Amino acid sequence: MPDWLTQLLALLALPEYGLSTVAVVSFISATLLPMGSEPAVFGLVKLNPDLFWPAILVATAGNTAGGALDWWLGRGALALVEHRRHSTVHVKALDWLERLGPKACLLSWLPVIGDPLCTVAGWLKMPFWPCVGYMAIGKFLRYLVMTAGLLHLFPGGLSWVS
Repeated sequence: MPDWLTQLLALLALPEYGLSTVAVVSFISATLLPMGSEPAVFGLVKLNPDLFWPAILVATAGNTAGGALDWWLGRGALALVEHRRHSTVHVKALDWLERLGPKACLLSWLPVIGDPLCTVAGWLKMPFWPCVGYMAIGKFLRYLVMTAGLLHLFPGGLSWVS
């Protein structure tokens, strides 16, 4: 690995930079960009075990903020696509989401469908704050389970990375 990249990664792993990095990565990964934030959370916690809870909370906040952005994007997209017809699959999915309401945002932690789900919630004009609350609960549980599970699977040092 190039020296500059090693130095950058070491700098970002420091507690004072690591949490901000986790926040940014978590935010970006919650948007419709295909990116995962779990490795950043796990890496920070593995290097700084005392940052377990701060990392979980910062990742949850960043990922929830990204989900909220998705909600607003969906709200804006409604005006663009309201005139289009939907297939029966889309109609059934939208009906299911409308019946669940903001509680559907608990599933925002799921890979592939979670982030678009937040967008659809905005598109359906579901109430913003209840949606954000359910997003936060789902995302918090994901980070808690994923990070604790990875720490359990890889209890030793990070020698497997290098």
